[in-house]
Amino acid sequence: MGDFRRYLAARVLSVAGSLVSVVALPVLVYQLTGSASWTSAVAAAEAVPYLVFGLVAGAVADRVDRRALMVRLDLVAALLLVSVPVAWAVEALSATHVLLVGFGVQTVFVFFDAANFGALPTLVGKERLTTAYSTLYGSTTVTELVVPPLVGLVVAVVAPAPLIALNALTAVGSALLIRAITRPLSIGHGTPQVRRDIRSGLDFLWRNRIVRVLTLVGTTHSAASGAWVAMLVPWADQTLGIRTSGDARLAVLFGCWGAGGVAAAKLVPRLSERLGAARLALAALPTSLLCGCLVALSTHWMLALFSAAAWGAAHSTVVLNAITYRQQVIPDELQSRVNTTCRMLAWGLGQPLGAALAGAMSAFGPRAGLAAGVGVLASGVLAAWITPTLRAEATRPSRTRTAVAR
Repeated sequence: MGDFRRYLAARVLSVAGSLVSVVALPVLVYQLTGSASWTSAVAAAEAVPYLVFGLVAGAVADRVDRRALMVRLDLVAALLLVSVPVAWAVEALSATHVLLVGFGVQTVFVFFDAANFGALPTLVGKERLTTAYSTLYGSTTVTELVVPPLVGLVVAVVAPAPLIALNALTAVGSALLIRAITRPLSIGHGTPQVRRDIRSGLDFLWRNRIVRVLTLVGTTHSAASGAWVAMLVPWADQTLGIRTSGDARLAVLFGCWGAGGVAAAKLVPRLSERLGAARLALAALPTSLLCGCLVALSTHWMLALFSAAAWGAAHSTVVLNAITYRQQVIPDELQSRVNTTCRMLAWGLGQPLGAALAGAMSAFGPRAGLAAGVGVLASGVLAAWITPTLRAEATRPSRTRTAVAR
């Protein structure tokens, strides 16, 4: 348990630091340029690395010492991040510098995330994985609820560049905590055979029908959440009458999704044990769709708050269930590459495409943008129910529900 607590502390510290940059970097770029295009470019630079390096990162992380890799990556990230306040202090900071740091830090994160996906099952064992991941998810979600509003308040009175130093410090702290873990985070080492390793990961994803379906579902859910993030502020302003400044209801609306995620983190281990992954997915999918429809149809702020919290809980249940199931059935030697591929499709592809689709549909109003995201989610729910994979797995005796479907 001591090693898991160190791992958990490292992840919470790292997430907290990353959230500081998530808030501060766009503000910093906008202050430097006064351009919304440059600000958008930072978001794009942070999204691209997962698509570019995801497959390679997974293949590498399955072959090397994950602890050593994670420690070194944290330290590299710290060096990149600290260059921002240093350049600002000597009045040499440019938007291009910030853009390159954003791209570099996110590239480091892709490789770190790949190692992290394989490290947790090795650390806690697959029998404790659902509980461990739910604890991790709940802790980081609480962090996501608390840190951004605090940073937003600080940025209002303090220059954003020095705040990036906090992210550098949290990266160093994460490295020290991971280095202190005594249990193995890898099952063995070897020379990466990148093409062969990527192919083996893709082969597993293609052969395992349940993981394949859950990855499709995760991609459509990420598209819906991308639409939610893109439309949240204009929808609150134009549809709900929640103003973007001086209105406390906006802060509550921002927190609703995360509050639902915290609730899901508490419920998923129990539901998964009682129902099994397939039955839980079949129940959570239409629930998530229904909640998404309620959000898109809401015109009163109180109904919107309730619907958003419920959608956050249902969405998080689908995502948590999919991640913990695949980590249970993926062979240890394939953990990083398969999980990274799934995350690349879901988060690296689904999230930006959902946001882009919502942006295009917002010409007809923010509710149309939200509805477009919910429509993508509906296609994933329909595909999961039409294909017999999950339904067949749900009817198996409970002792075989976690068997790999071939």
